[in-house]
Amino acid sequence: MKALLSKVVGGPETLVVEEVASPVAGPGQVVVTVKACGVNYPDVLIIEDKYQFKPARPFSPGGEISGVIKEVGEGVTNVKVGDRILASTGSGGMAEEVLLGAERVTPIPDSMPFDEAAAFLMTYGTSYYALKDRGDPKPGEILLVLGAAGGVGLAAVELGKAMGLKVVAAASSQQKVDLAISRGAESGVVYPTGPFDKDGRKALANQFKEATGPKGWDLCYDAVGGDYAEAAIRASGWEGRFLVIGFPAGIPSLPLNLTLLKSCDVRGVFWGAAVARDPEGHARNVKELMDLYAAGKIKPYVSEHFPLEKAGEAIAHLANRKAMGKVVVVTG
Repeated sequence: MKALLSKVVGGPETLVVEEVASPVAGPGQVVVTVKACGVNYPDVLIIEDKYQFKPARPFSPGGEISGVIKEVGEGVTNVKVGDRILASTGSGGMAEEVLLGAERVTPIPDSMPFDEAAAFLMTYGTSYYALKDRGDPKPGEILLVLGAAGGVGLAAVELGKAMGLKVVAAASSQQKVDLAISRGAESGVVYPTGPFDKDGRKALANQFKEATGPKGWDLCYDAVGGDYAEAAIRASGWEGRFLVIGFPAGIPSLPLNLTLLKSCDVRGVFWGAAVARDPEGHARNVKELMDLYAAGKIKPYVSEHFPLEKAGEAIAHLANRKAMGKVVVVTG
């Protein structure tokens, strides 16, 4: 089978497509014929050894896949050969086949296209855990989403609307804001490209304050980081909850006097670790997300498809912050 491999530490240009041996299912395992693999920001980090998890090389990036069960090992009862599934893989997804523990796969309905299935679990799983389990949302509250046109950002917009929140979408272009509004945001704000000096940070904070209104936001979903984080916290309402998702603009340094003045919380969101620590809670969340999908309240927005041979270009496209919604590598 073919696989995209990271053999040395480096950017997308260091990745190569090679023939490797097909996996064989052991007890409790399944082999999946991969149909599509979602591209996510951890794929950018993991090939540069900057992610929390560092798999041994050579490895394939790709943390979420959809496909068809090819083989089941001894003792597997939750799926059978031929079942259509999605799965969180951590890594290894950018290959024609992948070996997984059977507990990691989730059957999908025939009505769910493979590209949408591969764009579903990481983004909606992260955003649902963030908003529901870490954000304590209440209907009518104001949710400010930074990076609102990215994969997790759009998921947060849709889920926020489904939860009855008033969503304000913040993104780097009017086109991106318009996309977020089309997916459920009530309003939006276009922010400039950083980094910012002191006056720039103040101006950005004023943009966020104007966009969220005199009371400020109740929840902020920060999938950007960098100087945007401090500016967003300056627009917090009383007892706001600031959700830390990711850092494509850099890891921020926050003046903690702002949290005191706003009596606000800064809450970390590490979805991958939460899944490992509370698999039953994760299973409940996945079921609720599938129900929301079936009801038409959420639907992955796949903006671009890349073949496996150009999967490195797909990761570079995301790393350069050009993507809107989800980018998917199609393998079959």
